[in-house]
Amino acid sequence: QVQLVESGGGLVQAGDSLRLSCAASGRTFSSYTTGWFRQAPGKEREFVVATSPGGALRNYADSVKGRFTISRDNAKTTVYLQMNSLKPEDTAVYYCAAARYSPGRIFTRPDDYDYWGQGTQVTVSS
Repeated sequence: QVQLVESGGGLVQAGDSLRLSCAASGRTFSSYTTGWFRQAPGKEREFVVATSPGGALRNYADSVKGRFTISRDNAKTTVYLQMNSLKPEDTAVYYCAAARYSPGRIFTRPDDYDYWGQGTQVTVSS
């Protein structure tokens, strides 16, 4: 089993940067695909980015390509989301998620993920 705890959210202005962290527990964390999703008020949870266990495969939503970067430190069992050039439309609760790895695949649907964190709020003012 994997437990996930996000941190690093906050209130920033448009154009600013934030780095979210997702601390994971569980000895098998290094074998899981990990991703970030977000959910704005009144909207469905949407995929942001995910990475394979070793970090070689990454899949970004079009809306964040070139601005967000996912990375992971398996030794520290932590996944990071570096968010640059933030926009008001990035405002949402951001969730970290983990899924059992399927070779060659990076899941983008929430239903494909087995474990979730509690979420961290990111608010971007204009």
